[in-house]
Amino acid sequence: MQIAIDTGGTFTDCVYFEEFKLKVLKVSSTPEDPGNAVVEAVRAVSNGNTTFVRHGTTVGTNVLLERKGARVAFVTTAGFEDIISIGRQARSHLYDWFAIPPPCIVPPDLRFGITERTASDGAVLQRPADHELRELVEKVKASRAESIAICLLFSFANPENEIAVASALCSLGLPVSVSHVILPEFREYERASTVTVNAYLGPKAGSYLQRLDANLRWLCLSAGFDVMQSSGGIIPASFAAEQPVRTVLSGPAGGVIGAYRMARQAGFSKIIAFDMGGTSTDVCLVDESEGGPRATSEALISQMPISVPVLDIHTIGAGGGSLARFDEAGILHVGPESAGADPGPICHGRGTQPTVSDANLILGRLHPEHFLGGKVQLDQERTQRYMEEALEGMATVEELSGGVVLLAEAAMERAIRVISVERGYDPREFTLVAFGGAGPLHACALAKALQIPRVLVPACPGALSALGILLADGVRDYSKTVMLKSDADLEPHFKELEQSAGIPALLGEARGSVTRSLDLRYAGQGYELNIPFAPGFVRSFHLMHQKRYGHANERKPLEIVNIRLRVTVPGEVIDLPAFPPGDGDAAQALLETRPMIFTGNNYAGKVYQRERLEPDDRVDGPAIVVEYSATTVIPPGWVALVDAYKNLVMEVKQ
Repeated sequence: MQIAIDTGGTFTDCVYFEEFKLKVLKVSSTPEDPGNAVVEAVRAVSNGNTTFVRHGTTVGTNVLLERKGARVAFVTTAGFEDIISIGRQARSHLYDWFAIPPPCIVPPDLRFGITERTASDGAVLQRPADHELRELVEKVKASRAESIAICLLFSFANPENEIAVASALCSLGLPVSVSHVILPEFREYERASTVTVNAYLGPKAGSYLQRLDANLRWLCLSAGFDVMQSSGGIIPASFAAEQPVRTVLSGPAGGVIGAYRMARQAGFSKIIAFDMGGTSTDVCLVDESEGGPRATSEALISQMPISVPVLDIHTIGAGGGSLARFDEAGILHVGPESAGADPGPICHGRGTQPTVSDANLILGRLHPEHFLGGKVQLDQERTQRYMEEALEGMATVEELSGGVVLLAEAAMERAIRVISVERGYDPREFTLVAFGGAGPLHACALAKALQIPRVLVPACPGALSALGILLADGVRDYSKTVMLKSDADLEPHFKELEQSAGIPALLGEARGSVTRSLDLRYAGQGYELNIPFAPGFVRSFHLMHQKRYGHANERKPLEIVNIRLRVTVPGEVIDLPAFPPGDGDAAQALLETRPMIFTGNNYAGKVYQRERLEPDDRVDGPAIVVEYSATTVIPPGWVALVDAYKNLVMEVKQ
């Protein structure tokens, strides 16, 4: 049996196939040790059988966001010790003179310089002296560092000096992260930041994965343990433990892959993935004509640049558990703070502050008796009482709830505009794929605001991230800075990268593939666009530049900055079954009619059980569709049709 588990802020989702049927289990997350929920889920579904486990982890993300990582010693070329703190001097709040940036994860007393120098062409101008290396070892030892990050100038061009420094420091027995291994690319600050984040996460994320692997094997539940990386591919847990910086967007990446696979099966090639969970919302634009989910090397997590490949996902602090509050001026705000798994929303029985989930319950868009298939009863009376206490200037609880939902949806609408309109894409050409525990609650409202013509809610939307992890391919990414003209012969450089990465041995007899791409820019520009390496790549660059920035200059010379390789080994082929059509009236799935509120107006909305819906069934709004992993809202004026794979396809009535 092969299962996939995605750890979320409120619930840990587990998906697996049993008797050719896709099944889902949700267990409460265990923030004190996320691995406990993973083991609980595996034990519950494996029935004692040995399984292959795939995992989407948030441990690295949380460590970075909460700034609770290891004590890192940062080693670089003498004179550049403070680069990790100086950064690019970009102001995230341009007009806020009192904005204080988060503290650097490496304090000044943990920054060390070594006298050495490598030229930009890779020539070694000065090697580190033996006595300096011995002094460095003693200084790092005395610093009580728990992990070491090494990033020397131009080590991407020639790692000889960096290898010498790493060899000396390995005698301390601490985890050592080396820049020419993790990110052999130019831009010293981004490279330093990436390798430092890896060292910062290493002890906690690495030990978490090693401990979880040992627990699963001790229980005889795991015959293999893999981890989802931020780029949308699977890597062995042992490799993820060595380079945890590659897993900081592990869970959201699984959601994008799941949305892409399900939408492609349903016949939609251009999608906007909209994943709303308990604490955050992740959005990503995918156009199959551009090769599917697009990766970027310009991620910024907790104000720290991370330049390893990650899917181009935009994240905001808006989820079902996002807290609503009034400021001193009486203005209502929603998020980014979240109630999390503990205490959680008011309706879960422990929280006392209103959340988006509580607002949806008051508006009749969540059913108190059909949450998690009825396994969790939502406390409507308690929610009503606490929200009345939080009214401030609002007249009614319903008015407050409507305001909370509108503010949350406005934040999510802005997020979708960032990855579509602001990048030259027209949302009207896409399908909004809504998933996560809360995504289907708000999808139609967002589609209406952005004029997106349809919404697709896949089967098992609340566990789609875990399903994406189950369906993902094995992926390894490699890169190298070359700085060449666009007419240069690139074949020797790609061959050299393939050999140094050990790609022939990595593929072995696997039926994998190697994809080549280039980071290109106009000569004199500061940043690049990634283009597939194929005949006509220069023309492709001009077209993409025109689309992204609104202009192109075909007479200006181009510069090839980096070459990239992606090794892909297809995962196990899992065919999701198609179902025979029903009679189309959905009467067999109707549970009841109950009050619902939309735009301040009261409606008698219908409640449907999704598991009973059949292909070709039609559900007219206002209505909600309840199921184990999520609730889907169909507003007035919308209609939902069930396709052959039991996806819900929602559109405005014509």
